[in-house]
Amino acid sequence: MASKSAGSLKMAEPPPETWAPARTAALALYRPIERFLSVQAASGILLMLAALVAMLWANSPWKDSYHAILHTKILLGVGELSFKQDVHFWVNDGLMVIFFFVVGLEIRREIHEGELSELKRAALPVAAAFGGMIVPACIYLLFNHGTAAQHGWGVPMATDIAFAVGILTLLGPRVPAALRVLLLALAIIDDIGAILVIAVFYSSGVKVAGLLLAAAGVGLVSVLQRIGVRRPLVYVLPGAVVWGGMLGAGVHPTIAGVILGLLTPVRPWFGERGFITEAADALAEFTHKSKQHDETHALLAPLERLETARREAVAPVVRLEVALHPWVAYGIMPIFALANAGVTLDAIDLNAPGATSIGLGVALGLLLGKPIGIVLVSLLAVRIGVSALPRGVDWRGLLVVGCVGGVGFTMALFIAELGFSDPSSLGVGKVFVLVGSVLAAIVGVIVGLVVLPKTLPTGAAADVHVAERSTDL
Repeated sequence: MASKSAGSLKMAEPPPETWAPARTAALALYRPIERFLSVQAASGILLMLAALVAMLWANSPWKDSYHAILHTKILLGVGELSFKQDVHFWVNDGLMVIFFFVVGLEIRREIHEGELSELKRAALPVAAAFGGMIVPACIYLLFNHGTAAQHGWGVPMATDIAFAVGILTLLGPRVPAALRVLLLALAIIDDIGAILVIAVFYSSGVKVAGLLLAAAGVGLVSVLQRIGVRRPLVYVLPGAVVWGGMLGAGVHPTIAGVILGLLTPVRPWFGERGFITEAADALAEFTHKSKQHDETHALLAPLERLETARREAVAPVVRLEVALHPWVAYGIMPIFALANAGVTLDAIDLNAPGATSIGLGVALGLLLGKPIGIVLVSLLAVRIGVSALPRGVDWRGLLVVGCVGGVGFTMALFIAELGFSDPSSLGVGKVFVLVGSVLAAIVGVIVGLVVLPKTLPTGAAADVHVAERSTDL
C-alpha cells in the first residue's frame, strides 16, 4: 500500500527543474482545451470556425493578405534537388496526404476486423453509400450536363465524417449505437468511393515513368516489411517516393496516402500475451541491474525492450491511426478549411452563365440527393434480401443518416478544387458546398429531433458493441 501511495505521490509531483507558477498557469490554460478536445464534436466545431475565419478574412479589408499567404512560395530540397510550390499546394497536396493516409488506415482496419470484414455486415452501408454517391451526382448533372461545369459532378458525392458524427452527437441519447455504427461504416465506404473518383476522373493524363517511380516506392515499403522493419519513421522516405511518383504520373498525390495506409500491417508483433511476458522480463532485468548498481546507461537496454513491447502490443494500423488522429482532426483539417473556404464573395457573379446551375447542383445534391439516395437504395437492398437493417435501426434512423450524410464540407471542397478549373465556377462551387452542408446539418438535427424517440428501448444501447473509432474525419 505504501509503494502505491509513493508512486501516486511521484506522479503528482512536478518534473525536475519545474517552476511552480509557470506550471500552474500552463495547466490552467491547458485543461479547458483538453476538455474541449475530449468532446466528440470538437473537430467539427474547429472545422466550422476555420471555415468562418477564412470567409471573414477573404471578405475583409485584409483579403489581399489572405491570398498573398496562400500564394507564398515554399522551397523544399537541397541544391538542384529542390521543389518549389505555394502554400496552397503544400496544404492540398502535402498535408492532405496525411489525412488520406489515416483514411487508408481506417479502411484497412475495417476490412480486417470491422464493418467491412464480412460481406453480410458490409452490404447495407455499401448500398447506402452507393445510393448516397450516385443520386447527388445525377442531380448535379441534371442541372449541368453539357455545360463547361459538368466536370464538377463529384463535388456533392462525399460525406464529411467529422461533421456527421458531431451532428449525431448533438442528438444525444436519441441515437442508438447501431445507427452510429451504420453512419461510420457508410462514411468509410463513401471515402473509398471519393478516393476512386479522384484517382479515375480527377487526375490528368497518366505518365508511365511516374507510375514506375511510385511502384518502386511501394516495392521498397514491401521489402522493409519483409525484413521486419516496424518503426514508422523509416517508411517516410519510401512514402515520399510514392508521393513523388503519383505527382509525376499525373495521379493526384494524395492517393499515395491511401496506398500507404492500405499497406500498413494489421497484426501486432507481440500482442497482449507477448507484451505481458516481454514486459515482465524487461522489468526483471531492470530491477536486477539497478540493484547491482550498474551505470545508468546499462538500464537503457531493458527500458528499450519495454518500449518495444509497448509499441508492438497493438497492430501498427491501430497505433498509427490513434497517434495521427489528433493531428489530422485538430490540425490538418482546420488548416485545409482555412486555406480553401476563403471565397471572396464580391468576386462571384451569381448572374454569370452557369453559376445558378452549379449552385443548385451542388446544394441540392447534398441537401436532397444524399438522403434520397441513402434511404431509397438501402430500403431496396433490404427489400430484395441483399442486406438487413441493424437491430434498433428503422427507416427513421436511415432518414437521419441520409440527412446528416449531406454534410460534404472537407471532401466536397477538396473535389471542388479538382473539378472546377475556372476560378468563378470554383468560387460558386465552394460557396454552395458550405450552404448545402450547413442546411443539411440543420435539417439533420431537426429531423432527428422529430422522428427519433426521446429514449431508447431498454437494452437497445447494448444490442451492438460500438468500438471507439479514432477517425472523426
